[in-house]
Amino acid sequence: MALSRLCTTLLLFSLLLIHQAESDYMVIQLNTAEEPAPLPLHIDCDGACDARCRLSSRPHLCKRACGTCCARCDCVPPGTSGNYDACPCYANMTTHGGRHKCP
Repeated sequence: MALSRLCTTLLLFSLLLIHQAESDYMVIQLNTAEEPAPLPLHIDCDGACDARCRLSSRPHLCKRACGTCCARCDCVPPGTSGNYDACPCYANMTTHGGRHKCP
């Protein structure tokens, strides 16, 4: 009888230790989760559009269109062309003719 109580006590104590270890692990995971870096409030549209349009054959037209898109979307895709997945708003803006508005 004393042996069965001892076994039951050990079993309950083991379950308590396992539960406590799992709880501690979850707290550690929650505390070490990386928080995303805060986004800047507003992008420097002039600088971003200068970089985007530097290789354009019509840089003034490119910068004007890019500036409009940047002001509305508050983002400009990296590089001199493409990379629209980085800024979907910029990519989805079209002219009245249905062409991409943003360079």
